[in-house]
Amino acid sequence: MNDNNLRKSLVDLLQGESSHVSNKTALDDINPELRNFRYAPNIHSIYEELEHMRLAQEDIYRYTIHEGWESPEWPDGYWPDNNDVMNEEIWNSTYKRFFADLERIIKLIKDDNIDLTSEIPHGKGHTYLREILLIADHNSYHIGKIIDIRKMLGDW
Repeated sequence: MNDNNLRKSLVDLLQGESSHVSNKTALDDINPELRNFRYAPNIHSIYEELEHMRLAQEDIYRYTIHEGWESPEWPDGYWPDNNDVMNEEIWNSTYKRFFADLERIIKLIKDDNIDLTSEIPHGKGHTYLREILLIADHNSYHIGKIIDIRKMLGDW
């Protein structure tokens, strides 16, 4: 089966180039003073949204490729501590780690030795395709939230 079109479509979906702005467009050029600002008490900051995306993406990726991977505790393990002091170094680390894991996922997608529709050997009936779509869906949702936060803060 030639599934190059599927693989290309999945990469485009993960990079946000299909029907919405790219991840980079949404995350670049954010006013540093607004990255950890909460517009309202019940609205996460841009940093919190990005770190949540990073943690969830890393968890799904590691689950997909590593038998025995232990997921963080739900839900607290998927969000930064509210008392976390975010600075430029922490922002840069989160940003770089998010995109590094995204590139690892894209490399997995492009690996012709992996049948994306096959079950992950240790995956409890889950397929590679399911996990990739889960990442794409989750990231897309939170990128939309980040754009909305930026709009509320007048930074879009």
